Amino acid sequence: MTTTRTGGPTAVLRATPADAAVVGGMLRDFNDEFDTPGPEAADFARRFAGLLARDDVVVLLTGERLDPSGFAYLTLRPSPYYDGPIAQLEELYVRPALRDRGLGTALLLAAVDLVTARRAGEIRIDVDEVDADTRRFYERHGFVNVAPGEDYRMLCYLREL
Repeated sequence: MTTTRTGGPTAVLRATPADAAVVGGMLRDFNDEFDTPGPEAADFARRFAGLLARDDVVVLLTGERLDPSGFAYLTLRPSPYYDGPIAQLEELYVRPALRDRGLGTALLLAAVDLVTARRAGEIRIDVDEVDADTRRFYERHGFVNVAPGEDYRMLCYLREL
């Protein structure tokens, strides 16, 4: 798939299990950038090898397959609220030196196109409230924090198992 932006097309590729090490390394880079603890790149790679074989997990890459400039990681789950799934954009990352070139937009638009083709009813994205730049990015692309007309914040509760 290719997303066209002002200044030329940006190739967006779907990752396969053969790309697991590259995707795992990028996710570790993403976590390192934001001082987020988590598995090592090799553990991410091992897990992505299985995840990328699934139909309900999608990773999109931009740039070269062996040295991508960014990735978008999506999951899809069934829902009784829609005929199709609910999509969750789990992660979207562009290498810091390559930001502000439209790569994140290309990944996001390709992700929306892909889940739309799969008849997803909605796409969800979790963003830290303090991350104003990321919030502006998604809002610029038509995402809203809560349903229109609602004036409360949605909270996300977690429990590690």
